[in-house]
Amino acid sequence: MKRRKISISPYILIPAIFSGMSLLAVIVTYHVMSRYSGLKADPAEPVFWLGLASVVFTFACTYVILRFILLPIARFVKTARTLPAMSRMPVPETVGASDSSENIEELHRVLDQVTTILSKVEARELFPGIIGQSRAVRAIFGQILKVGPTETTALISGESGTGKELVATAIYKHSLRRGKPFVKVNCVAIPEGLLESELFGHEKGAFTGAVARKKGKFELADGGTIFLDEIGDMPPATQAKILRVLQEREFERVGGVGSIHVDVRIIAATNKNLTDMVKTGAFREDLFYRLNVFNIHLPALRERREDIPLLTEYFLGNTGKSMEVSQQAMKLLLSYGWPGNIRELQNVVERAAVMAEEGSIETGHLPAGLAGESPVTARGMDDTRPLDDRLGEIEKDLIIEALTRAGGIQARAAQILGINQRSLWHRIKKYNIDVSSLKNP
Repeated sequence: MKRRKISISPYILIPAIFSGMSLLAVIVTYHVMSRYSGLKADPAEPVFWLGLASVVFTFACTYVILRFILLPIARFVKTARTLPAMSRMPVPETVGASDSSENIEELHRVLDQVTTILSKVEARELFPGIIGQSRAVRAIFGQILKVGPTETTALISGESGTGKELVATAIYKHSLRRGKPFVKVNCVAIPEGLLESELFGHEKGAFTGAVARKKGKFELADGGTIFLDEIGDMPPATQAKILRVLQEREFERVGGVGSIHVDVRIIAATNKNLTDMVKTGAFREDLFYRLNVFNIHLPALRERREDIPLLTEYFLGNTGKSMEVSQQAMKLLLSYGWPGNIRELQNVVERAAVMAEEGSIETGHLPAGLAGESPVTARGMDDTRPLDDRLGEIEKDLIIEALTRAGGIQARAAQILGINQRSLWHRIKKYNIDVSSLKNP
Protein backbone atom coordinates (compact mmCIF):
# COMPACT_ATOMS: atom_id res chain seq x y z
CA MET A 1 0.00 0.00 0.00
CA LYS A 2 1.38 3.36 -1.04
CA ARG A 3 2.03 5.67 1.88
CA ARG A 4 0.33 9.03 1.65
CA LYS A 5 2.55 12.08 2.10
CA ILE A 6 1.28 15.09 3.97
CA SER A 7 2.79 18.46 3.04
CA ILE A 8 2.85 21.23 5.63
CA SER A 9 3.81 24.77 4.79
CA PRO A 10 6.89 26.07 6.68
CA TYR A 11 4.86 29.23 7.39
CA ILE A 12 2.63 27.01 9.58
CA LEU A 13 5.19 24.45 10.75
CA ILE A 14 7.82 26.84 12.18
CA PRO A 15 5.40 29.05 14.18
CA ALA A 16 3.75 25.86 15.47
CA ILE A 17 7.13 24.53 16.71
CA PHE A 18 7.99 27.74 18.56
CA SER A 19 4.47 28.00 19.97
CA GLY A 20 4.80 24.42 21.24
CA MET A 21 8.15 25.17 22.90
CA SER A 22 6.66 28.26 24.59
CA LEU A 23 3.67 26.23 25.81
CA LEU A 24 6.00 23.50 27.13
CA ALA A 25 8.05 26.08 29.04
CA VAL A 26 4.89 27.54 30.59
CA ILE A 27 3.63 24.06 31.67
CA VAL A 28 6.98 23.06 33.23
CA THR A 29 7.27 26.40 35.03
CA TYR A 30 3.74 26.00 36.40
CA HIS A 31 4.49 22.53 37.80
CA VAL A 32 7.77 23.70 39.36
CA MET A 33 6.06 26.67 41.00
CA SER A 34 3.23 24.45 42.27
CA ARG A 35 5.64 21.90 43.74
CA TYR A 36 7.76 24.50 45.55
CA SER A 37 4.67 26.30 46.79
CA GLY A 38 3.49 23.04 48.37
CA LEU A 39 6.86 22.55 50.02
CA LYS A 40 6.85 26.21 51.16
CA ALA A 41 10.31 26.68 49.57
CA ASP A 42 11.74 29.56 47.56
CA PRO A 43 11.33 28.69 43.81
CA ALA A 44 13.66 31.49 42.59
CA GLU A 45 16.74 29.34 41.99
CA PRO A 46 15.03 26.44 40.14
CA VAL A 47 13.00 28.93 38.06
CA PHE A 48 16.25 30.72 37.10
CA TRP A 49 17.89 27.48 35.97
CA LEU A 50 14.70 26.40 34.25
CA GLY A 51 14.56 29.71 32.33
CA LEU A 52 18.22 29.40 31.36
CA ALA A 53 17.66 25.84 30.16
CA SER A 54 14.64 27.01 28.13
CA VAL A 55 16.71 29.73 26.43
CA VAL A 56 19.49 27.27 25.54
CA PHE A 57 16.99 24.68 24.34
CA THR A 58 15.09 27.24 22.23
CA PHE A 59 18.33 28.59 20.74
CA ALA A 60 19.50 25.07 19.86
CA CYS A 61 16.17 24.17 18.26
CA THR A 62 16.08 27.43 16.30
CA TYR A 63 19.63 26.89 15.06
CA VAL A 64 18.86 23.32 13.93
CA ILE A 65 15.66 24.39 12.16
CA LEU A 66 17.30 27.32 10.36
CA ARG A 67 20.26 25.14 9.36
CA PHE A 68 17.84 22.59 7.97
CA ILE A 69 16.02 25.26 5.95
CA LEU A 70 18.98 27.41 4.88
CA LEU A 71 21.49 24.64 4.14
CA PRO A 72 20.10 23.87 0.64
CA ILE A 73 20.00 27.62 -0.12
CA ALA A 74 23.59 28.07 1.10
CA ARG A 75 24.74 25.18 -1.07
CA PHE A 76 22.93 26.68 -4.05
CA VAL A 77 24.54 30.09 -3.49
CA LYS A 78 28.04 28.57 -3.17
CA THR A 79 27.54 26.62 -6.40
CA ALA A 80 26.04 29.62 -8.22
CA ARG A 81 29.00 31.85 -7.31
CA THR A 82 31.36 29.49 -9.15
CA LEU A 83 29.42 29.63 -12.44
CA PRO A 84 30.98 31.68 -15.28
CA ALA A 85 27.70 33.51 -15.91
CA MET A 86 27.66 34.77 -12.31
CA SER A 87 31.22 36.04 -12.51
CA ARG A 88 30.10 38.50 -15.21
CA MET A 89 27.37 39.98 -13.04
CA PRO A 90 27.97 43.30 -11.21
CA VAL A 91 29.15 43.00 -7.59
CA PRO A 92 28.71 45.84 -5.08
CA GLU A 93 32.01 47.17 -3.77
CA THR A 94 30.85 46.53 -0.17
CA VAL A 95 30.58 42.79 -0.85
CA GLY A 96 33.81 40.79 -0.88
CA ALA A 97 34.55 37.38 -2.32
CA SER A 98 35.02 35.99 1.20
CA ASP A 99 31.49 36.89 2.33
CA SER A 100 29.60 33.92 3.72
CA SER A 101 26.99 32.42 1.44
CA GLU A 102 24.62 32.48 4.42
CA ASN A 103 24.85 36.27 4.78
CA ILE A 104 21.36 37.70 4.18
CA GLU A 105 22.61 40.47 1.87
CA GLU A 106 24.66 37.96 -0.08
CA LEU A 107 21.65 35.63 -0.39
CA HIS A 108 19.53 38.46 -1.77
CA ARG A 109 22.26 39.51 -4.21
CA VAL A 110 22.92 36.03 -5.61
CA LEU A 111 19.24 35.11 -5.89
CA ASP A 112 18.56 38.43 -7.64
CA GLN A 113 21.38 37.75 -10.11
CA VAL A 114 20.15 34.22 -10.77
CA THR A 115 16.68 35.64 -11.46
CA THR A 116 18.20 38.13 -13.91
CA ILE A 117 20.10 35.38 -15.76
CA LEU A 118 17.00 33.17 -15.97
CA SER A 119 14.91 36.07 -17.30
CA LYS A 120 17.52 36.67 -20.01
CA VAL A 121 17.44 33.02 -21.01
CA GLU A 122 13.64 33.11 -21.09
CA ALA A 123 13.75 36.27 -23.23
CA ARG A 124 15.98 34.57 -25.81
CA GLU A 125 13.64 31.58 -25.95
CA LEU A 126 10.36 33.51 -26.19
CA PHE A 127 11.52 36.44 -28.33
CA PRO A 128 14.29 35.25 -30.67
CA GLY A 129 13.50 38.03 -33.15
CA ILE A 130 14.09 40.86 -30.67
CA ILE A 131 17.72 41.43 -29.71
CA GLY A 132 18.20 42.83 -26.22
CA GLN A 133 18.58 41.71 -22.63
CA SER A 134 18.55 44.98 -20.69
CA ARG A 135 15.98 45.51 -17.96
CA ALA A 136 14.09 47.97 -20.17
CA VAL A 137 13.72 45.39 -22.94
CA ARG A 138 12.80 42.59 -20.54
CA ALA A 139 10.05 44.87 -19.15
CA ILE A 140 8.68 45.19 -22.69
CA PHE A 141 8.74 41.40 -23.03
CA GLY A 142 6.58 41.21 -19.92
CA GLN A 143 4.08 43.66 -21.44
CA ILE A 144 3.94 41.64 -24.67
CA LEU A 145 3.19 38.44 -22.74
CA LYS A 146 0.38 40.22 -20.88
CA VAL A 147 -1.37 41.83 -23.85
CA GLY A 148 -0.60 39.13 -26.46
CA PRO A 149 -3.23 36.52 -25.49
CA THR A 150 -5.96 39.15 -25.12
CA GLU A 151 -8.10 40.88 -27.75
CA THR A 152 -7.07 44.31 -26.47
CA THR A 153 -6.05 46.98 -28.96
CA ALA A 154 -2.38 47.86 -28.48
CA LEU A 155 -0.58 51.11 -29.28
CA ILE A 156 3.20 50.96 -29.66
CA SER A 157 5.01 54.28 -29.31
CA GLY A 158 8.65 55.19 -29.66
CA GLU A 159 11.16 56.97 -31.82
CA SER A 160 11.82 55.88 -35.38
CA GLY A 161 14.09 52.86 -35.58
CA THR A 162 13.34 51.43 -32.12
CA GLY A 163 11.75 48.21 -33.41
CA LYS A 164 8.00 48.88 -33.24
CA GLU A 165 7.23 46.43 -36.05
CA LEU A 166 9.18 43.67 -34.28
CA VAL A 167 7.14 44.24 -31.12
CA ALA A 168 3.89 44.17 -33.10
CA THR A 169 4.95 40.87 -34.67
CA ALA A 170 5.80 39.48 -31.23
CA ILE A 171 2.33 40.44 -29.93
CA TYR A 172 0.78 38.62 -32.89
CA LYS A 173 2.91 35.50 -32.33
CA HIS A 174 1.88 35.35 -28.66
CA SER A 175 -1.81 35.97 -29.40
CA LEU A 176 -4.69 33.56 -29.84
CA ARG A 177 -4.86 34.69 -33.49
CA ARG A 178 -1.40 33.38 -34.45
CA GLY A 179 -1.57 31.30 -37.59
CA LYS A 180 -4.33 33.55 -38.92
CA PRO A 181 -3.75 36.53 -41.25
CA PHE A 182 -1.30 39.19 -40.10
CA VAL A 183 -1.45 42.22 -42.38
CA LYS A 184 0.99 45.12 -42.07
CA VAL A 185 0.22 48.61 -43.39
CA ASN A 186 2.65 51.53 -43.34
CA CYS A 187 0.33 54.53 -43.37
CA VAL A 188 3.05 57.01 -44.33
CA ALA A 189 4.31 54.94 -47.28
CA ILE A 190 0.95 55.00 -49.10
CA PRO A 191 -0.14 58.24 -50.86
CA GLU A 192 -3.00 59.96 -49.07
CA GLY A 193 -5.35 59.51 -52.03
CA LEU A 194 -4.81 55.75 -52.13
CA LEU A 195 -4.69 54.97 -48.38
CA GLU A 196 -8.46 54.59 -47.98
CA SER A 197 -8.63 52.26 -50.98
CA GLU A 198 -5.72 50.19 -49.63
CA LEU A 199 -7.33 49.83 -46.23
CA PHE A 200 -10.95 49.24 -47.18
CA GLY A 201 -10.79 48.17 -50.83
CA HIS A 202 -12.84 49.54 -53.71
CA GLU A 203 -15.59 48.54 -56.15
CA LYS A 204 -15.16 48.37 -59.88
CA GLY A 205 -15.44 51.83 -61.40
CA ALA A 206 -15.18 53.62 -58.06
CA PHE A 207 -12.50 55.90 -59.54
CA THR A 208 -10.31 56.17 -62.60
CA GLY A 209 -8.23 53.03 -62.87
CA ALA A 210 -10.53 50.87 -60.71
CA VAL A 211 -11.08 48.24 -63.38
CA ALA A 212 -12.05 45.51 -60.92
CA ARG A 213 -13.21 45.00 -57.35
CA LYS A 214 -10.35 44.93 -54.86
CA LYS A 215 -10.33 43.73 -51.28
CA GLY A 216 -8.74 46.05 -48.74
CA LYS A 217 -6.27 45.25 -45.99
CA PHE A 218 -9.00 45.00 -43.33
CA GLU A 219 -10.92 42.48 -45.39
CA LEU A 220 -7.75 40.45 -45.99
CA ALA A 221 -7.04 40.49 -42.24
CA ASP A 222 -10.49 39.17 -41.30
CA GLY A 223 -10.12 36.73 -38.41
CA GLY A 224 -6.55 37.84 -37.79
CA THR A 225 -4.57 40.96 -36.93
CA ILE A 226 -3.79 44.18 -38.76
CA PHE A 227 -0.79 46.36 -37.90
CA LEU A 228 -1.16 50.07 -38.69
CA ASP A 229 2.34 51.54 -38.60
CA GLU A 230 2.88 55.31 -38.35
CA ILE A 231 -0.81 55.89 -37.65
CA GLY A 232 0.00 59.45 -36.59
CA ASP A 233 0.42 60.34 -40.28
CA MET A 234 -3.08 59.12 -41.22
CA PRO A 235 -5.40 61.77 -42.76
CA PRO A 236 -8.35 62.91 -40.59
CA ALA A 237 -10.97 61.49 -42.98
CA THR A 238 -9.40 58.05 -42.81
CA GLN A 239 -9.10 58.33 -39.03
CA ALA A 240 -12.88 58.57 -38.81
CA LYS A 241 -13.32 55.35 -40.77
CA ILE A 242 -10.74 53.54 -38.62
CA LEU A 243 -12.74 54.64 -35.58
CA ARG A 244 -15.87 53.08 -37.10
CA VAL A 245 -14.05 49.79 -37.61
CA LEU A 246 -12.92 49.82 -33.97
CA GLN A 247 -16.40 50.59 -32.66
CA GLU A 248 -18.72 48.78 -35.08
CA ARG A 249 -16.38 46.20 -36.67
CA GLU A 250 -17.65 47.23 -40.09
CA PHE A 251 -16.73 49.46 -43.05
CA GLU A 252 -17.63 50.13 -46.68
CA ARG A 253 -15.43 49.76 -49.75
CA VAL A 254 -14.69 52.90 -51.73
CA GLY A 255 -17.63 53.22 -54.11
CA GLY A 256 -19.59 50.55 -52.25
CA VAL A 257 -23.03 50.78 -50.66
CA GLY A 258 -23.10 47.76 -48.35
CA SER A 259 -21.33 47.35 -45.03
CA ILE A 260 -18.71 44.64 -44.61
CA HIS A 261 -18.29 43.11 -41.17
CA VAL A 262 -14.85 41.97 -40.06
CA ASP A 263 -13.33 40.39 -36.97
CA VAL A 264 -9.93 42.05 -36.74
CA ARG A 265 -7.56 42.88 -33.91
CA ILE A 266 -5.79 46.21 -34.40
CA ILE A 267 -2.23 46.97 -33.36
CA ALA A 268 -1.05 50.50 -34.08
CA ALA A 269 2.32 52.22 -33.86
CA THR A 270 3.58 55.77 -34.05
CA ASN A 271 6.77 57.77 -33.61
CA LYS A 272 4.82 60.93 -32.88
CA ASN A 273 3.36 62.32 -29.68
CA LEU A 274 -0.34 61.62 -30.23
CA THR A 275 -1.28 63.43 -27.02
CA ASP A 276 0.12 66.70 -28.40
CA MET A 277 -1.50 66.00 -31.77
CA VAL A 278 -4.88 65.58 -30.05
CA LYS A 279 -4.43 68.96 -28.35
CA THR A 280 -3.72 70.66 -31.68
CA GLY A 281 -6.53 68.82 -33.46
CA ALA A 282 -4.20 66.91 -35.79
CA PHE A 283 -5.41 63.57 -34.43
CA ARG A 284 -8.91 62.57 -33.38
CA GLU A 285 -9.31 62.40 -29.61
CA ASP A 286 -11.91 59.61 -29.72
CA LEU A 287 -9.68 57.48 -31.96
CA PHE A 288 -6.68 58.08 -29.69
CA TYR A 289 -8.55 56.73 -26.66
CA ARG A 290 -9.79 53.73 -28.63
CA LEU A 291 -6.24 52.92 -29.74
CA ASN A 292 -4.45 53.72 -26.50
CA VAL A 293 -6.02 50.90 -24.47
CA PHE A 294 -2.66 49.22 -23.81
CA ASN A 295 0.38 51.33 -24.54
CA ILE A 296 3.87 49.91 -25.00
CA HIS A 297 6.57 52.57 -25.14
CA LEU A 298 9.86 51.50 -26.69
CA PRO A 299 12.96 53.17 -25.22
CA ALA A 300 15.45 54.86 -27.51
CA LEU A 301 18.78 53.11 -28.00
CA ARG A 302 20.51 55.74 -25.86
CA GLU A 303 18.25 54.61 -22.99
CA ARG A 304 19.33 50.97 -23.33
CA ARG A 305 23.04 51.24 -24.11
CA GLU A 306 23.67 47.89 -22.41
CA ASP A 307 22.18 46.22 -25.51
CA ILE A 308 24.58 47.87 -27.98
CA PRO A 309 27.30 45.13 -27.72
CA LEU A 310 24.66 42.42 -28.23
CA LEU A 311 23.08 44.24 -31.18
CA THR A 312 26.49 44.87 -32.72
CA GLU A 313 27.39 41.19 -32.46
CA TYR A 314 24.05 40.25 -34.05
CA PHE A 315 24.48 42.65 -36.99
CA LEU A 316 28.06 41.47 -37.55
CA GLY A 317 26.81 37.88 -37.63
CA ASN A 318 24.40 38.81 -40.41
CA THR A 319 27.25 40.08 -42.58
CA GLY A 320 28.64 36.55 -42.92
CA LYS A 321 32.09 37.67 -41.81
CA SER A 322 34.02 36.53 -38.75
CA MET A 323 34.82 39.88 -37.17
CA GLU A 324 35.05 41.53 -33.78
CA VAL A 325 34.92 45.11 -32.56
CA SER A 326 37.97 46.60 -30.86
CA GLN A 327 37.66 48.03 -27.38
CA GLN A 328 38.11 51.63 -28.54
CA ALA A 329 35.56 51.21 -31.34
CA MET A 330 33.03 49.75 -28.89
CA LYS A 331 33.57 52.74 -26.59
CA LEU A 332 32.59 55.04 -29.47
CA LEU A 333 29.50 52.96 -30.20
CA LEU A 334 28.48 53.07 -26.54
CA SER A 335 29.03 56.80 -26.10
CA TYR A 336 27.24 57.96 -29.28
CA GLY A 337 23.70 59.40 -29.00
CA TRP A 338 22.12 57.29 -31.82
CA PRO A 339 19.34 59.64 -33.00
CA GLY A 340 18.45 57.00 -35.61
CA ASN A 341 18.37 54.28 -32.94
CA ILE A 342 18.76 50.58 -33.88
CA ARG A 343 18.39 51.19 -37.61
CA GLU A 344 21.27 53.68 -37.52
CA LEU A 345 23.42 51.24 -35.50
CA GLN A 346 22.75 48.50 -38.05
CA ASN A 347 23.83 50.74 -40.92
CA VAL A 348 26.99 51.82 -39.08
CA VAL A 349 27.97 48.24 -38.21
CA GLU A 350 27.36 46.93 -41.73
CA ARG A 351 29.34 49.82 -43.24
CA ALA A 352 32.20 49.23 -40.79
CA ALA A 353 32.23 45.52 -41.70
CA VAL A 354 32.65 46.44 -45.36
CA MET A 355 35.38 48.97 -44.59
CA ALA A 356 37.29 46.59 -42.33
CA GLU A 357 37.06 43.72 -44.84
CA GLU A 358 38.41 41.21 -42.31
CA GLY A 359 39.75 41.01 -38.77
CA SER A 360 38.77 43.68 -36.28
CA ILE A 361 36.67 46.82 -36.60
CA GLU A 362 38.69 49.81 -35.41
CA THR A 363 37.71 53.42 -34.77
CA GLY A 364 38.88 54.39 -38.26
CA HIS A 365 36.21 52.17 -39.79
CA LEU A 366 33.42 54.08 -38.05
CA PRO A 367 31.84 57.31 -39.36
CA ALA A 368 33.65 60.46 -38.21
CA GLY A 369 30.46 61.83 -36.60
CA LEU A 370 30.46 59.16 -33.91
CA ALA A 371 33.52 60.62 -32.19
CA GLY A 372 32.25 64.19 -32.22
CA GLU A 373 28.98 63.85 -30.34
CA SER A 374 28.51 63.08 -26.67
CA PRO A 375 25.40 61.42 -25.27
CA VAL A 376 24.62 64.55 -23.27
CA THR A 377 24.44 66.87 -26.27
CA ALA A 378 22.93 64.33 -28.66
CA ARG A 379 19.35 65.12 -27.61
CA GLY A 380 19.55 68.88 -28.10
CA MET A 381 17.13 71.43 -26.63
CA ASP A 382 14.02 70.06 -28.35
CA ASP A 383 13.45 67.56 -25.55
CA THR A 384 10.12 68.45 -23.89
CA ARG A 385 10.31 66.04 -20.96
CA PRO A 386 10.46 67.33 -17.34
CA LEU A 387 13.86 68.54 -16.19
CA ASP A 388 14.24 65.77 -13.57
CA ASP A 389 13.70 63.08 -16.23
CA ARG A 390 16.26 64.70 -18.54
CA LEU A 391 18.81 65.12 -15.75
CA GLY A 392 18.30 61.49 -14.71
CA GLU A 393 18.97 60.31 -18.26
CA ILE A 394 22.09 62.47 -18.48
CA GLU A 395 23.34 61.04 -15.17
CA LYS A 396 22.70 57.50 -16.43
CA ASP A 397 24.58 58.24 -19.66
CA LEU A 398 27.57 59.62 -17.74
CA ILE A 399 27.68 56.53 -15.51
CA ILE A 400 27.53 54.19 -18.52
CA GLU A 401 30.26 56.20 -20.26
CA ALA A 402 32.48 56.00 -17.15
CA LEU A 403 31.86 52.26 -16.77
CA THR A 404 32.72 51.78 -20.45
CA ARG A 405 35.99 53.68 -20.07
CA ALA A 406 36.75 51.64 -16.95
CA GLY A 407 36.03 48.35 -18.68
CA GLY A 408 33.16 47.65 -16.29
CA ILE A 409 35.33 48.00 -13.16
CA GLN A 410 33.18 49.95 -10.72
CA ALA A 411 36.02 51.17 -8.50
CA ARG A 412 37.76 52.76 -11.48
CA ALA A 413 34.48 54.22 -12.80
CA ALA A 414 33.82 55.79 -9.39
CA GLN A 415 37.22 57.50 -9.56
CA ILE A 416 36.43 58.83 -13.02
CA LEU A 417 33.12 60.24 -11.79
CA GLY A 418 34.62 61.57 -8.54
CA ILE A 419 32.16 59.73 -6.28
CA ASN A 420 32.59 56.91 -3.77
CA GLN A 421 32.00 53.32 -4.79
CA ARG A 422 28.88 52.82 -2.69
CA SER A 423 27.26 55.90 -4.24
CA LEU A 424 28.03 54.52 -7.70
CA TRP A 425 26.53 51.14 -6.79
CA HIS A 426 23.29 52.77 -5.62
CA ARG A 427 23.06 54.73 -8.88
CA ILE A 428 23.66 51.56 -10.90
CA LYS A 429 20.75 49.93 -9.06
CA LYS A 430 18.60 53.06 -9.47
CA TYR A 431 18.99 53.18 -13.26
CA ASN A 432 19.02 49.37 -13.73
CA ILE A 433 22.38 49.46 -15.54
CA ASP A 434 23.63 46.03 -16.64
CA VAL A 435 27.32 46.32 -15.76
CA SER A 436 28.13 42.82 -17.06
CA SER A 437 27.55 43.93 -20.65
CA LEU A 438 30.04 46.77 -20.25
CA LYS A 439 32.93 44.65 -18.95
CA ASN A 440 35.89 43.92 -21.20
CA PRO A 441 36.11 40.31 -22.43
